[in-house]
Amino acid sequence: MSRARVLLLNAALGPLDYRVPHGMAVEPGSIVVAPLGPRQLLGVVWEPEAMPSDAEVGDNRLRPLLGVADVPPLRAPLRRLAEWTADYYLAPPASVLRMCLSSTSALEGARSVVEYRATGTAPARLTPQREQALERIGDRQGLIRELAGAADVSDAVIRGLVKAGALEAVEVNIDSPYPVPDPDHHRPALEADQQAAADRLIADVAAHAFAPTLLDGVTGSGKTEVYFEAVAEAVSQGRQVLVLLPEIALTEPFLKRFHDRFGCEPVAWHSGLRSTQRRRAWRAIASGEARVTVGARSALFLPYANLGLIVVDEAHETSFKQEEGVHYHARDVAVMRGKFD
Repeated sequence: MSRARVLLLNAALGPLDYRVPHGMAVEPGSIVVAPLGPRQLLGVVWEPEAMPSDAEVGDNRLRPLLGVADVPPLRAPLRRLAEWTADYYLAPPASVLRMCLSSTSALEGARSVVEYRATGTAPARLTPQREQALERIGDRQGLIRELAGAADVSDAVIRGLVKAGALEAVEVNIDSPYPVPDPDHHRPALEADQQAAADRLIADVAAHAFAPTLLDGVTGSGKTEVYFEAVAEAVSQGRQVLVLLPEIALTEPFLKRFHDRFGCEPVAWHSGLRSTQRRRAWRAIASGEARVTVGARSALFLPYANLGLIVVDEAHETSFKQEEGVHYHARDVAVMRGKFD
């Protein structure tokens, strides 16, 4: 690909063409850095036929792309969803794309920190303070300040232990993996009507079919336990699951119910996450490592690698309507996301 059409994260602009430098590999969905005047902007490579340009520019006049993000390209289903959302809700495509790239720190590549742990070999001569610190550290591993706090000494004492060879450096990836939910951790005994509904959902998931289904029941009738069985089926197949909840319902009781059923908590996505948490979740979702994501409406636009099931819990809730920025209804967008995936 000698030239690429790029949709930049600038709502005032349409798609622009750029030259792909020799040695750089891009494809539709690649997240790139492109020059615009004196600035550098993020953008996504798009299919020219799906995003026509207002004017064709000769190859000799194109500016080169500056870089490619070290993350998987945005898959075709998410690009089709972005196009549909922009068209249906009359929003600038770049504004929709910004929701897909909601954690710019996730695009910066893998990150690591240096932690320290005991080597198991103590030098022959240590000061009493260092010897006591080493005993208190035990088998702990952590940053210098963390070990200093655990040993109740200054950072200088820990650095002295490192220099003496009593502690060794260990590089640790800060994007630590999430635990994988266990579909068989605690299978509940369902009532007959619950089992019938669960069997229907399980069959649809197993068929890899687009099958929108309404699960109706009064409060306390066990709807969550029913769709948990569909979640278990998708996880068993190695596919990803998205459970959308109203922001107010993203509470400890729900997370505890999930933990009790699957043995671990799901990956959470909501407005209260710190930047580092959003980065970790975004990268895990894009790589396929995050198997079950529970989130508010914005989780619809995350770059799932292998999405097999979407659940919209409490679909009647008005909070599924986005009324700032790009206006959309998460229930309707969820149906289209399922259709495209």
